[in-house]
Amino acid sequence: MAIHSAFREIELFAFLPEAELQALSNISITKRLESGESLFDEGEPCKGMWIIADGMVKIVKVTPSGRQVVLALQHAPSTVAEVPVFDGGPYPATVAAVEPTTAILLLKSDFLNACRRNPDLGVRFLAAFGTRLRHLVGLVERITFGSIRQRLAQELLTFSDAAGGGRFAMPETHEELANRLGTVREVVSRNLGRFQSEGMVRIQRREVEILDRAALDAEANTEL
Repeated sequence: MAIHSAFREIELFAFLPEAELQALSNISITKRLESGESLFDEGEPCKGMWIIADGMVKIVKVTPSGRQVVLALQHAPSTVAEVPVFDGGPYPATVAAVEPTTAILLLKSDFLNACRRNPDLGVRFLAAFGTRLRHLVGLVERITFGSIRQRLAQELLTFSDAAGGGRFAMPETHEELANRLGTVREVVSRNLGRFQSEGMVRIQRREVEILDRAALDAEANTEL
């Protein structure tokens, strides 16, 4: 995807005048990532904000013991690393490609200058921060109070919605999914098998088809 098209695909930037979009495109830097390659690592100084133009990345936090917890998956088109651009701190988490991905860097100074020229841009990013915060609060709630079965049902519905249909390829391995849900691979595999035996889903390798969305939704929304 061309840099200019990538900016236009991002809702946060789409309202900007054509001349501004072209100016941002001209000063941006493109980086191509292979699956598993890091875009940046936790603790690195923030260079700027990144646009995921195509592909998908995961946002990973590493615990003191070395365990990785996946906080979120970001599909294109989307943005990552907005917060450290504003607060001046380092990148708070690692971002790595889940599949071949194209990312576009808008340097911190260039992005902040764009916000000064277009105050509505900063307001839109405040709304984006609110959405990210709500996601993290929900993640903490699910890990703290929800059962693994409930959280896994929620993840399957989220994957389905992101794919736009009832059939999708699992974007994470059982191990990666377990890390994000705060459990181990065997528990994820066992519960997926139970969902299948109960007729909620059909699983063939990494291909998943939701057969009974109502039942899966009921499982996901069990009272915490």
